[in-house]
Parts: sequence; C-alpha cells; structure tokens
Amino acid sequence: MSTTLRVGFAGIGNMGWPMARNLLQAGYSLSVYDADPARAAKFAREIGGSAAASPRALGAASDVLVTMLPSGRDVTSLLLGKDGDGVLAGLPRGAVVVDMSSSDPVGTRELGARLRDRGVTLIDAPVSGLVARAETGKLTIMLGADDEQALEIVRPVLEKLGERLIRIGSLGSGHAMKALNNIVAASAFAVTAEALIVGKRFGLDPRIMTQVLSVSTGRSFHSDMSFPDHVLTRRFATGFSLGLLVKDVGIARDLSHAVDAKTPLIDLVERVWSEGRDEIGATADNSAAIQRWERLNDVILESPAPLADPTKNK
Repeated sequence: MSTTLRVGFAGIGNMGWPMARNLLQAGYSLSVYDADPARAAKFAREIGGSAAASPRALGAASDVLVTMLPSGRDVTSLLLGKDGDGVLAGLPRGAVVVDMSSSDPVGTRELGARLRDRGVTLIDAPVSGLVARAETGKLTIMLGADDEQALEIVRPVLEKLGERLIRIGSLGSGHAMKALNNIVAASAFAVTAEALIVGKRFGLDPRIMTQVLSVSTGRSFHSDMSFPDHVLTRRFATGFSLGLLVKDVGIARDLSHAVDAKTPLIDLVERVWSEGRDEIGATADNSAAIQRWERLNDVILESPAPLADPTKNK
C-alpha cells in the first residue's frame, strides 16, 4: 500500500504526538484531531499535516483512522458522537479504524460490531514501550483483528510506528493482552517497591539492590528502568500517568471477572494501585506511586548518585 493512503490520527498527547509525526515523516497524508483543538492546531503548524475542524471532518479525510485516546469509552464517543456527528459519520465505507488506545476488550468487540454494520472495520493495536519508543517508532504493537484484508491494509502504517507487530488473535485480543501485560507490570512494580523498602530498613542501598535485581531472577522492566531512573532519582517522568495505569489494571481485573477466573492477586494489585492513585493523584507519573509505600513505611527510596556497578569484577 502506497503512502497515498489518507491517515487520520485522533489523540495528540504524549504518545500520539510522536506517533503522528512518524506517520507524517513517512509520507502519509495526515489529518489530526484532539479534544484540545489548540494542540491539534499546534501540531499542524509545527510538524505538518492538517488539523480537522471536527470529528466528522476527520472521518471524511481518512481511509485509515488511528485512535490513541485515554480509554475505550473515549474512542466510542469520538466515533459515534451524540447526534450522528462523530467520526463514523464522515468515514467512507471500507475505511479501517485502528484503536491503539488501552481499551476494554469486551467493549472493543461490541464497537467492532457496530462499525461493521456501517461498512467500517475495527482493529485493536495497543502498544507497549512508553514515549521513548514512540519517539523512535520502535513500539511493540499487539494486534487483534477479524479481517485479514483490513489488517494487511494498515500493516504498512503500523510498521512506521512499531518494530514488533505481534498478532495476538481475533478482535479484542490485542486489548486483552495489553491489560494483562500491564497487570503483570503493576505487580512487578509493587513487589519491587516493597522489597527495596524492606532492604533499606535492613540497611541495604536501594541502588545496589536494583543493580542486583537486574542481573538476577527478580529482574523486570522496573528494576531496569523505573526504579533506578525515576524513583531513586525522584524524577518521576516515565511519561505514563498513574491514572492510566490504574485504568489498565482495572481492565485486567474486569476481564478476569468476565471470564470467571479466580484471581485473588489481580484483585489485590488493583486495590493497592487504586489506593495509590487516590492518594497521589491520577495525573502524577505512575512511578510516583512509590510515595504511598514510602509514607506507609516512613522510608524514602532516594539514591541520586550513581554507584559503581557491584556486579562487575574490578
């Protein structure tokens, strides 16, 4: 598929801005839309493309529409609108919508059926990789689709956004996988936080602990990046908000209930993170949730000066 394909992009936020820029730089004709019209206008002015005046206008300018919004509810609202004034009213028959948001997989399947009745195909393609990989076009993309032809139409677009495109299964499976990935990540953060607090109260240095964890069986994304780069330095700037993480954790919990799985740990992790959001604030960076554990234990995990790597022989 050539870059003559018209692409619409809804959601010019922390992730959406660099993703939309990468599509424009790849040569696609791009129209952008954001709940904040000034932000869409700024993108068009500084980066290029055009800012759609309304959801309907965005649809009319799109053969493929990419959504990168806070929730599936926002995606549905944008597409359907209130009185037939949503994106769907402008989309041509045969268009493909690619929802790259972290949405509820059950809702994704319901939305897919509604779009199908209007001659539009929905594909779910949530991402992992945070802002740094969005900037470089090296996201991991989890694909859920029922229409193979539609998937092949959008594949060249997605290849400009991610280095790993992983087919998960049918429509909704990508969103399910994203939520399950994030509940695993949230669990790893929580247990790493508690291990570091226990260690510090015993007299261990948190930075040395993260270095050991990162070369041992306790290794995770958080021991590699979140704790050494954002918690111990007090930067709290991963680019992923606490509120959005808690939303994803809630999706995983709801999915476990929907399939009648017995998941006491998922239920506990969702409660712990929800309490952290309520205390720290939904707009805070997700790594700032450590402040709840610190308050409960009267401990501050701070070690701003990098130490020599104790895992390397001198």
